[in-house]
Amino acid sequence: MTLAVVAGAIANKPHNGGEAWVRASWAEGLRRLGFQVQIIEEIDPAACVDAAGKPCAVQDSANLAYFREVTRRFGMGGAATLVCRQSGRSWGLQAAELDNLAAAADLLVNISGHLTLPAFLDGSTARKAYVDLDPGFTQYWHADGALNGHLERHDFHFTVGQSVGGPGCPIPTGGLDWKPVRQPVVLESWPYTPSAEAARFTTVASWRGGYGPVSHQGGQYGLKVHEFRKILPLPQRAPQRFEIALDIHPADAEDRARLRQHGWHVVDPRPRSASPDAFQQYVQGSDAEFSVAQGIYVETASGWFSDRSVRYLAAGKLSEHSRKPSTVPIASPPTIGGTRRPPALLPRRTSTRTACCPGSSRPWG
Repeated sequence: MTLAVVAGAIANKPHNGGEAWVRASWAEGLRRLGFQVQIIEEIDPAACVDAAGKPCAVQDSANLAYFREVTRRFGMGGAATLVCRQSGRSWGLQAAELDNLAAAADLLVNISGHLTLPAFLDGSTARKAYVDLDPGFTQYWHADGALNGHLERHDFHFTVGQSVGGPGCPIPTGGLDWKPVRQPVVLESWPYTPSAEAARFTTVASWRGGYGPVSHQGGQYGLKVHEFRKILPLPQRAPQRFEIALDIHPADAEDRARLRQHGWHVVDPRPRSASPDAFQQYVQGSDAEFSVAQGIYVETASGWFSDRSVRYLAAGKLSEHSRKPSTVPIASPPTIGGTRRPPALLPRRTSTRTACCPGSSRPWG
């Protein structure tokens, strides 16, 4: 059986159910296509905290507990390994077994370039595919030398930015052949569920994300916060309920207050996205999604395609956001397990080909 390794951040993003679906969908999709799949993740001890949020050792961390919970949830508990970047200690396969896995693997799917282990990137004969979830961020960091040649350690480069490398998109390719790829979704995992409340538009978002604006050759590209500020009055001009499960720092209390003053319903994201199941229930209970894209996705006309929107669409929900028009056709996400769509659910002006809304990940997982 052909052996694939899927690498990406799960333990590094504890209690982020939406991000867990991204990694799990790649693993499940490959498994359904006939691959034997192993999940590998690296973690820095400095990122580890206990249930109270206090720093602790990897083995005692909420990060490791969450990694185990998620991989068991998706039937990968016996095929998943977490590796400490500093010590090399691992939970799952041990060092010699990881070396054997690297030697035997036919394919490495490195989501956001998370995996850095030399055995997999430098000493393996596997085909190595870099999957970029942050078009613009990745390529500008690469152009500025911030990725230290990490992209070149891969044989193939895929991006959810459908326009990267095409006319009208200023994102530099760095001499790499960026191929567009859709966010995968297993439809059987996302059955249509009637909305809990009519005309309730929701999204899960981080106000600023994990990194700041990107500057390149005298220009600067903004973040999601800058795009949201442009549409603050929207709820006052539409009959729908606009709800954001928003991760926002106390220092941005003024922004939170302005959102509420303009009719946005700001709710705590933790109970709504703490696990893959909680995230799924929140999406399925919504009537639709409305959000904005990161400023850099909009300003570069990157053709970015959201992992969150894929799941709203798979669940039979309309998904829409504020973005710069693109000349690249927006196509349906790749699906596994057949197709289905409640025909009466979506307004006539839209279709199952709508693609939008936010998603983010760090450049190294």
